[in-house]
Amino acid sequence: MAVITVTDGGTLGGRRPPDLWPTVLTNPDRLQVSDAQGLLAMLTKGAKTVTVRGAERTFTETKRPFRDVFDRTTSNGWGPSPGGGTWSNSGGVAADYSVAGNAGIIRMTAANSSRHTSLIDNVTDLDARLSWSLDKMPTGNASSLALSFAYTSSTSQYRARVSVLTAGTVQLVLEREVGGSTTTLGALTTVGTGYLAGDIWHIRAQRVGNLLRCRAWKAGTEEPTTWVHQVTDAALGAGRIGVRGLASTGSTALPFVFRVHDVQLYSGAWPDPPVITHDTWVRVLPTPFDGRWTASLADRIRAWAVDTSPDVLSVAMMFITGAPAVKSPALGGAPIAGQSLYGPNAADGTRIEGADFHDFMGRDWTFPNGETMAANASEYLAMDCSGYVRMVYGFHMRIPLVRSRDFDGLNLPRETKNIGPSGPGIVVAQATDAAPLLDHLQIGDVPHFDADQSDPVAGQFDHNGIYLGVDHRGHPRFINSRKTPNGPTFGDLGGSSALDGGGLYATSLRLIRRF
Repeated sequence: MAVITVTDGGTLGGRRPPDLWPTVLTNPDRLQVSDAQGLLAMLTKGAKTVTVRGAERTFTETKRPFRDVFDRTTSNGWGPSPGGGTWSNSGGVAADYSVAGNAGIIRMTAANSSRHTSLIDNVTDLDARLSWSLDKMPTGNASSLALSFAYTSSTSQYRARVSVLTAGTVQLVLEREVGGSTTTLGALTTVGTGYLAGDIWHIRAQRVGNLLRCRAWKAGTEEPTTWVHQVTDAALGAGRIGVRGLASTGSTALPFVFRVHDVQLYSGAWPDPPVITHDTWVRVLPTPFDGRWTASLADRIRAWAVDTSPDVLSVAMMFITGAPAVKSPALGGAPIAGQSLYGPNAADGTRIEGADFHDFMGRDWTFPNGETMAANASEYLAMDCSGYVRMVYGFHMRIPLVRSRDFDGLNLPRETKNIGPSGPGIVVAQATDAAPLLDHLQIGDVPHFDADQSDPVAGQFDHNGIYLGVDHRGHPRFINSRKTPNGPTFGDLGGSSALDGGGLYATSLRLIRRF
């Protein structure tokens, strides 16, 4: 039974007209506050967070621009791209794709054969560039490399393809392949002569609605201002961007290697970006709600109802793709907001875990309990999942922060494995070896997951985030800092951010905590 005190039907001793009506709810113990328009606020006993009705807002996320410069070493594939997704191969064998010497390598071993590698993330409109070279001159017939887009399979894609002829002539063609049948949209056009093995060429392609265009030029020369090909075509929908290598029929230069020096997405649009619209704001009390409805608390709720200063959700959005940098004069100009990474790259291109909120700032930190921690220079402007939650709820919302001790239900620990069982606030849902029910999930709650299948500790939480609300398709969606998108996201690159359905996070959800 809830231990919540409501005095005089909500009129608080007659001091104010009964414009607010509190109602006691249980499981967990909550106080629902209503006004003439309906539900106004929800307070939870033992938690600091309060949801309050305010101005309606829409949260959405765009595809993050990225540049892959292949500063890693891999075999049997190109591995993860920083912010772009993970490369996936088609054609040949896995050993034909590797990364070494700051280049993505495609090994061609047979004439009349293709190799494809593409990023697992569909986009519609895009502006992208590919830089590449050949390790030897073509003989017998041409060798060609293409920037592919709208790729859904090795036989369905658009291609801006540069072909190097045996005499060193460089030609550009724009083509569409559907079901294995290729249609030329822009005829083979000479864009250069005198190609020598090792010369680097760039290919740039844009798609804006049904408008397709491309151009190509030699590295070290100015990028042309005009497009070689510009056509309208609506045959293909959304798809991946990628690279396609071709050894033409009759080629005798085998084996040879295409070296891809970089792939850059200047801009791109997801076909169905996440959109969340509601009028819920998340505020934080200075102390946990103790169950008493008082005049001062009523005044605070009234003030919050018209307050548009940053709340938990608006602060959470200050670190997603495109978020502007915000610096603190009080901290010597250190950044306290802006587009964030997840962490630095490991040798194989995966992201390294460990960046806390103060690493993002580039500042050493002393915590109230006396613990100290130096900033890691390699983690500047980066935060892992719990570092991100600590930035939002700890640094900005002033929930006390600790690192490795003093887990008293008020302080916010460093690691997810400790935040889940011993963090601030209360647990509103929990289950073992299955996802708990979402019946009491509230905007601003912190879901915890056992998502790392390689974690040797069964049942240990290894990921968390902040619940944002229901998206335009009816799915409960959370924002979290993740490795594949390389930073905070509520999109689905590298795994769905929905808490329902059969995705990784929906199935690995184990606990929901309300700070």
